[in-house]
Amino acid sequence: MIPPKGNLYLIPCTLGDTPPLEVLPLLVKKAVEHIDHYIVEHEKNARRFIKSIDSKKSQPELVIQEINKFTDAGEIPQMLDACLKGFDMGVISDAGCPGIADPGAAVVEQAHQKGIKVVPLVGPSSILLAMMASGFNGQNFAFNGYLPIDKGERKAAIKRLEKISLEYDQSQSFIETPYRNNQLLEALVSALHRDTKICVACDITLPSEYIKTTTAEEWKKIKVDLHKKPTLFIIQK
Repeated sequence: MIPPKGNLYLIPCTLGDTPPLEVLPLLVKKAVEHIDHYIVEHEKNARRFIKSIDSKKSQPELVIQEINKFTDAGEIPQMLDACLKGFDMGVISDAGCPGIADPGAAVVEQAHQKGIKVVPLVGPSSILLAMMASGFNGQNFAFNGYLPIDKGERKAAIKRLEKISLEYDQSQSFIETPYRNNQLLEALVSALHRDTKICVACDITLPSEYIKTTTAEEWKKIKVDLHKKPTLFIIQK
């Protein structure tokens, strides 16, 4: 007799060193307590998170597979074998919600193809929290991932997103590698029209949280150090 398939739980984690149960609901704790099979972005980070949720959980009994930018697409389908054998599995990102700007999305796609039930759990998403706090159009917005590194290409991308924002009344959000945050803010201030608004949302949910929305012209007067701090940038023309 073929056992019923297990479920695939999308388990959100914190956006930093905040105590987990200050920002995560009880359902996340219950899921971690009963799941032993995981697909994660980085094993070390996932084990630390699991231990912070359930310190009594046996670490040696955990079955953990990694999915990141180095994972071959051909390896992903068999990652869900435990679900096909009847075990529940969990997907954990390095920060925030799995599947959102995260390689776990490829696992979720495979789960749907295999008829495995996907169960998303509530948790902090830096993208949504930044949008909530920005004061921008929350009914029409886009997340654009990373902008180009090349200065000329980056300036062109910024101007293009500003034009889209104006034409469609659409907020445009994006991220940068944390050690290049300050340079990106400088590029935004330089490339955008003086009246275009910029929201900078840094270290969301952490004690060092910094969220501010004002015009590109006003940002020229503001001194803030975003170096190596997870940051969301949003513009609205």
